[in-house]
Amino acid sequence: MRILMVSDVYFPRVNGVSTSIQTLRQALAAAGHTSVLVVPDYPGTVPEVDIVRVPGWQVPRDPEDRLMHFSALAAALDGLDPADFDLIHIHTPFLAHRAGVRWARRHGLPSVETYHTLFEEYFHHYLPFLPKPWLAAAARMISRKECDGVTAVIAPSSAMKSALEAYGVTSPVHIIPTGIRMADFADCDGPGFRARHAIAPERPVMAYVGRVAFEKNIDFLLAVTEAVRRDRPDVLFVIAGEGPARAKLERAVAKRGLAENVRFVGYLERRTELPACYCAADVFVFASRTETQGLVLLEAMALGVPVVALAEMGTRDVLKEGAGCRIAPDDVAGFARTLLPLLADRAAARALGAAGRPYAAGWSETRMQSEILRLYQSLVSPNAGAQDYPVASVS
Repeated sequence: MRILMVSDVYFPRVNGVSTSIQTLRQALAAAGHTSVLVVPDYPGTVPEVDIVRVPGWQVPRDPEDRLMHFSALAAALDGLDPADFDLIHIHTPFLAHRAGVRWARRHGLPSVETYHTLFEEYFHHYLPFLPKPWLAAAARMISRKECDGVTAVIAPSSAMKSALEAYGVTSPVHIIPTGIRMADFADCDGPGFRARHAIAPERPVMAYVGRVAFEKNIDFLLAVTEAVRRDRPDVLFVIAGEGPARAKLERAVAKRGLAENVRFVGYLERRTELPACYCAADVFVFASRTETQGLVLLEAMALGVPVVALAEMGTRDVLKEGAGCRIAPDDVAGFARTLLPLLADRAAARALGAAGRPYAAGWSETRMQSEILRLYQSLVSPNAGAQDYPVASVS
């Protein structure tokens, strides 16, 4: 198949949407399918085959993001030959959605949109001067209108599908999680990471990897660190990533007196250094209440790192007690009680982590890509049925 993709975000901007798009494109290419991706341009990017970069502005209050010029985005899409594509896959709302739907309708092609983000729980963090109920209502209205503007919607979790249906979305919503490239998480050098960052081999380490954003509930994990420190004074919480909440979190670290127990390491090179960071940890911790899936949970499990996390929203689909994880209660003391035994007993932590590897393999990118291919085929050839698409090459 030939797929046109469009998104308001992509690498070098690091987040779950960028990872999801890259993983899907790689899996499609491995199975013999082609895709062209239209995304924002960022400082320092270099030309890549089948990626069209569109100029734009820096987003206010979020310097990592870029807002594409709509006229330039429309021109980029209009410069493509619709005969080269079977359908368009939109990965973000807003400008990508608007331009992508416009292009699909003009050329009579089906459109599918993955709804990666629960905007109802995000807007108030970035527009704090507006009443939260107004923003939530606006997010629901926008989500409903945009989802009903495409042929089909992909939700990465059952919770996201339920949310969209509660908004009144009438387009068909299909649950297809983002897959994980197991080959990218086959090996790691945890001891090397500790050595490079002057972390003693015996020191208990809890780690978070992801966007350092307000909605990730990292301040909750700082409170957990403070609670854990009462029993393990030498505990270290490593935070890998960047984002708009970092400055506020750094102030919170200082205020709580956690300077010796929390370390921000920023963005890490994804091929070797990021897996090494995961494996340097005794436990991976996660407390977001708004995830539509939670890919980092599966990445940690694929590397054999045990997870302690809240099971909220989309992470409820991912987390299975004992399968590489312990599900913690949504309170600081309870989370700390769940975490402490794993920090104290490395053998138990390793055993739990080992159970996560085969579980994560069940979320492989090839499996999820085959589901998306079936959906694509059902949209392109509605009378053929999704099962008619040749996916035998996908294991």
